[in-house]
Amino acid sequence: MSYNTKNYTEQGGEKTVIGGTLEIKDGAVVTGLPVLDNQAASTAATVEDLVTDFNTLLTKLKAAGLMISD
Repeated sequence: MSYNTKNYTEQGGEKTVIGGTLEIKDGAVVTGLPVLDNQAASTAATVEDLVTDFNTLLTKLKAAGLMISD
């Protein structure tokens, strides 16, 4: 009998592979993910100011490792 699974923990427990769907139920807690600095809501009155606010958000996402840097 052959058995194949998409989700498994490698021998030794150092690595878990999720090849299927990971469902996180209400009330569950996930730890170890990066937390970003707060990005205040934009109060931009011009397009130029909005671009500055948006670029600040992109910089924070990249610094936290949630987006690949340029």
